[in-house]
Amino acid sequence: MAVDTSPRTETWTFVDGEWLSGNPKLIGPTSHAMWLASTVFDGARWFDGIAPDLDLHCQRVNRSAEALGLKATMSAEEIESLTWEGVEKFDGKTAIYVKPMYWAEHGAFGVVPADPESTRFALCLFEAPMGNAHGGNSLTVSPFRRPTIECMPTDAKAGCLYPNNGRIMLEAKKRGFDNALVRDMLGNVAETGSSNVFMVKDGVIFTPAANRTFLAGITRARVIGLLKSAGFEVIETTLTVSDFETADEIFTSGNYSKVVPVTRLEDRDLQPGPVTAKARDLYFDWARSDGDA
Repeated sequence: MAVDTSPRTETWTFVDGEWLSGNPKLIGPTSHAMWLASTVFDGARWFDGIAPDLDLHCQRVNRSAEALGLKATMSAEEIESLTWEGVEKFDGKTAIYVKPMYWAEHGAFGVVPADPESTRFALCLFEAPMGNAHGGNSLTVSPFRRPTIECMPTDAKAGCLYPNNGRIMLEAKKRGFDNALVRDMLGNVAETGSSNVFMVKDGVIFTPAANRTFLAGITRARVIGLLKSAGFEVIETTLTVSDFETADEIFTSGNYSKVVPVTRLEDRDLQPGPVTAKARDLYFDWARSDGDA
């Protein structure tokens, strides 16, 4: 996921009871979040007057806060209501990224847990056009792995997890790829550097089973449900790189661009296939009919 959060991008942030324009300075050098990474966030999307699964994203950021030992100071309903208030500050022409966040200000001196009573909240909305789904993405296999729940808070959308994703993406791009398949510590495929991943073989859709090494996304769950309702067989299971190497189709799902085809895996070219196209159509048909409910 690459988003433009430079000053030229229209941005509004709700914090401490007011909306602020631009990129407000919120975290100081002694903040627990600054030096010990006690941050969580979530990402939803607004486009074409709708915000698919906004309620679920608002609920998840509160679960993430609690998983990291923070205190969820806003109800999911309050975050959702604030989002719609913030959307009104934009011209409605460009898609918006919706990012609720929690972080801790304090903790005792040293490497210690955050003080949950010092938790702060912000809701940041900024313009971010929908990603290009038609061009597709190229994938390599990353040398880096996803941690387990014993090593990192993989049950939260926590900021401390994302430097690993960042180096995954950087290493892949240095080798001429858009993204990468990422394996777990057992060597099985978990996700890509920025999204969940699916493969199609003989008309059957497969995706890595949620094993607490990666965030099984809200869009992923929505796509699985829509495909099953449309009569497709979708299997969540253990998958290897070899499975993907022989797939008929590969596609990704994520909040930023929703459903995107993979057009190359290492040196093998793939064509965007009919199942991928159907998954994308199903998602956007649902979003435009029920997604803002």
